[in-house]
Amino acid sequence: MAAENTFEIPEQIRTFAEKSVEQAKKAVDDFIAATHKAVDKVETSSAEVQSGALDLNKKVLTLAEQNLATAFEHAQKLIKAKDAQELLSLQGEYLKAQAASFGEQVRQIGDAAAKTVSSITEKVTKG
Repeated sequence: MAAENTFEIPEQIRTFAEKSVEQAKKAVDDFIAATHKAVDKVETSSAEVQSGALDLNKKVLTLAEQNLATAFEHAQKLIKAKDAQELLSLQGEYLKAQAASFGEQVRQIGDAAAKTVSSITEKVTKG
């Protein structure tokens, strides 16, 4: 009687179940691998963004230092002006030079920002 109560799984069902488990494991393994790759890309992007931001901050700081040095030089010239005419002339020259300098500085900052974005995009897409 004990032999009659035993339950046997047919070979076809056992084979199907094994294949299903193998496929599920492969799918999970592939998902985990893809997730690791995505995390690596985010970490790389984050590092690139931080590096690019640091470079951009350094560029802005350098330009600010140049602007301050120029402003102090201008102030020294204004102090030495002999009359109102020379004062106005110096001020006009300074404003003209600053306008040209501002345009160049905006271009430099834009170029630095574009370089950072391009570098990040390139590294992420190659990933």
